[in-house]
Amino acid sequence: MTTLALSTGLVAALAVLVALNAFAVWFGLSFLRANKAAKAVDAGEAPAPAPVKVMSRRDFFRRSLITSLLVFGAEFGGGTIAFLWPNLKGGFGSKIAAGALDDIKGFIEANKQPFYVGAGRFYIVEWSGKAGEGEADYPTLGVTAEGIMPLYQRCVHLGCRVPFCGSSQWFECPCHGSKYNSAGEYQLGPAPRGMDRFHVEIDAAKNVVVDTSLIVLGPPHGTDTIHQRQEGAFCVATG
Repeated sequence: MTTLALSTGLVAALAVLVALNAFAVWFGLSFLRANKAAKAVDAGEAPAPAPVKVMSRRDFFRRSLITSLLVFGAEFGGGTIAFLWPNLKGGFGSKIAAGALDDIKGFIEANKQPFYVGAGRFYIVEWSGKAGEGEADYPTLGVTAEGIMPLYQRCVHLGCRVPFCGSSQWFECPCHGSKYNSAGEYQLGPAPRGMDRFHVEIDAAKNVVVDTSLIVLGPPHGTDTIHQRQEGAFCVATG
């Protein structure tokens, strides 16, 4: 559960406790006033009060049920809002520190696979292509920095997570077989474009910071900036 959810739940619990305490105080004061009035009547210091309408058992249970439902609805509504409210501090939808640039590049070169950041739902790949090859108007400004590029993990066809295939050295969607090269550029399958990207920057300490608040649409069919062919067997069969 997120910090926001915990805070909202705590506020809701405190509100219920305050309401219960207020009711208890009101009930106690009402009892004291009624007792004082009864003593005054017995001593002849005050006239007898008007007859009090007695609440029936049915009315009592009906009002108790309505009150309980209102309290439950308030708690459930607060919890639901807390759960659905976006967490923009350190999670997807915010700027995420992915790690040191040298460490990320070292991982990619040593393992021959992209560097994955689960909290941001993106891969970081090495990119040494030349912007404009295949599609001169495709914008690469902001989505690459110092030889790396972040790719959104979601397949642009129907949204499945796209794993990286170690044998083919391509990204291959397990749902419908869409395939992208290691730069996320479309190669095969029903996907309408290449994998989407995020803006990236390198701070003064050479740490990689990826902004997941804005998705940059992937390149159109025909974009091929790295000229990478399939290197081995596919992990997902072609249709």
